[in-house]
Amino acid sequence: MAQLLILTSQVNTDVLPALALLSHRVRRIPAEPAALVGAPPADVIIVDARGDLASAKSLCKILTTTGAGSPIIVVLTEGGLTAVNAEWGIDDVLLDTAGPAEVDARLRLAIGRQSRDEGSSMIRASGVVIDEASYSAKVHGRTLDLTFKEFELLRFFATHPSRVFTREQLLSEVWGYDYFGGTRTVDVHVRRLRAKLGDMESLIGTVRNVGYRFTVHEDESEQAPARSTF
Repeated sequence: MAQLLILTSQVNTDVLPALALLSHRVRRIPAEPAALVGAPPADVIIVDARGDLASAKSLCKILTTTGAGSPIIVVLTEGGLTAVNAEWGIDDVLLDTAGPAEVDARLRLAIGRQSRDEGSSMIRASGVVIDEASYSAKVHGRTLDLTFKEFELLRFFATHPSRVFTREQLLSEVWGYDYFGGTRTVDVHVRRLRAKLGDMESLIGTVRNVGYRFTVHEDESEQAPARSTF
């Protein structure tokens, strides 16, 4: 059962009559930018575009630019389909005459895509959780205060567990081919990264006369870094 938020100028009418036959929880608020400030959280946002296509498009753009975070589905009459394009920034469309099976299927797909997209930006390895979307990292739930290069270095290590990299390789992969600094830069960043990892500093292991590697716990040694949500 999903939490649905319907934005409509006709709050007292059924935007999608088929929803009455489904078990989802539905909240309705006016289709106005001001109403978004105190809008309740939702798994899917449904925008009623049956009457005023221009206003609905503007509202969808606002939802997209302000980072609503939930999939946006627009409800239209069949004649309104010709007005919809990529500029709306929405995830899907539904005709107001859609049956319950179609409505439920599109809701499931929208929520599933959202979960997949969120999950694809997460990296988990040996107690480290890296959020590529927000450039943040945690170790056993503790947030790490990392600089940009420290984050990039940790992310590179975590996505290549157990593999040994020379300092030259790390310079090339993390700093780029056009970086003119010496390999000591790698040592400095590894030292700082270990300090911020605290009790987990051993995650960045040293291979004598070769370079560094990301140490994998024994119970994870046969698993690739997992991408999931917090």
